[in-house]
Amino acid sequence: MKVIPLVFVAISSFIIGETMISDGYQPGDKATDFKLKSVDGKNYSMSDYKDAKGFIVVFTCNTCPFAVKYQDRINALAKKYKPKGYILLAINSNDPEVQPDDTYAKMQAKAKAEGFVFPYLVDEGQKIYPQYGATKTPHVFLLDKNLIVKYIGAIDDNSDDASAVKEKYLENAIASLESGKDPSPSVTKAIGCSIKARKKA
Repeated sequence: MKVIPLVFVAISSFIIGETMISDGYQPGDKATDFKLKSVDGKNYSMSDYKDAKGFIVVFTCNTCPFAVKYQDRINALAKKYKPKGYILLAINSNDPEVQPDDTYAKMQAKAKAEGFVFPYLVDEGQKIYPQYGATKTPHVFLLDKNLIVKYIGAIDDNSDDASAVKEKYLENAIASLESGKDPSPSVTKAIGCSIKARKKA
């Protein structure tokens, strides 16, 4: 009689674990397009880019120290890969009521001050980041032209020092797509601050 409860607990734990792991997209899933407002006042969606070879969707923000460390690298990635057909779209999903420095006006000021060359989008209502399963800032999702998720995780292996990076996970993943292969690894651990969710009433 003691065996059955133990088996049940083991199976339950496995199911719960799988549920937790499967929250959001996994490599091979098709992402849903979005239409979000950028700091320039225009709405952007992936369907706007008919000739794109892929999309680099980065969840980031104004305030997280990790996001700040990566902002120049994100800008450089946008500059490097747009001519190659990969469009970088950055999304700020932080609730400004929880993090007051992530208001739309402060996003506009940040983008101007830092010379962002990519759409910096606001996830109003926090509807997009749960779909993707984003948890950190920054958190990267690489999609192919058909919006199939190919890579999820970190930009590289050194958040503190760009000059000391040994593994450029995102760029390696793009190189794999260019050669017709699936990225390996297809998932890495995103390092950053938690996305600031709206407080429940």
